[in-house]
Amino acid sequence: MQNRPIPDTLAKAFSQPSSVFSIDVECVATGLDHNARDVAQISLVDYNETVMLNLYVTPVKPVVSYLEPLTGLNQSLIQSQGRPLPSAIAALKQALPPTAILVGQSIGKDVDWLGLVEGQDFEGLVDLTGIYRIWNPRYKSYSVFSQDHLAKVLLGWDTAGSPHDAVGDAVKSVRLFREFQNFQSDEAAWSSAQEKLLAVPPEPSFAKRNPEFEGVCMGNRKACKCGAPFLG
Repeated sequence: MQNRPIPDTLAKAFSQPSSVFSIDVECVATGLDHNARDVAQISLVDYNETVMLNLYVTPVKPVVSYLEPLTGLNQSLIQSQGRPLPSAIAALKQALPPTAILVGQSIGKDVDWLGLVEGQDFEGLVDLTGIYRIWNPRYKSYSVFSQDHLAKVLLGWDTAGSPHDAVGDAVKSVRLFREFQNFQSDEAAWSSAQEKLLAVPPEPSFAKRNPEFEGVCMGNRKACKCGAPFLG
């Protein structure tokens, strides 16, 4: 199991740690289909795991479910600490340098949620889903892993049954990025990590355990009944 070639964005992230940040978004349900989501929490964490921002957002649309077991969010928290989304995004853009390399699990989705523009609000992206993609000889295809599976196997950070949190997930992303960075100088450790990731059975996701929650479709492809398209 060999290391793959390092793209320019990843090379910069390795050589200039001060450019590395992670953002994470948590969303609440504003409808019953699996695409009906609005931003309700935004976090920004730097390479050293310093929490630079933790902002709660008041959705414009009525909230159907806060999806609390998944998001950790609830009505009281959002009503007491929430701010309008434009205000939150303005604060994020002010704190985020345009030279930033953003790392995270499917980080492109978070960027899309926030309307950030590559080359303007940040310089580039490093998706943990991609850098931790592993060839699985059993199935003759690549395996990709959830952030929780990566954190459990590689960091001993077991969050099974716990709600997500934008800050905690951003910290996980930075820590997993640093772990991958360390693997570049230790091929034996990287090979061992890949074997463990493939060997340890993943915990079922919230959507697999709860195809619907409080009447809201959770986007389980095999159990979806809402009829909304799958966008990615």
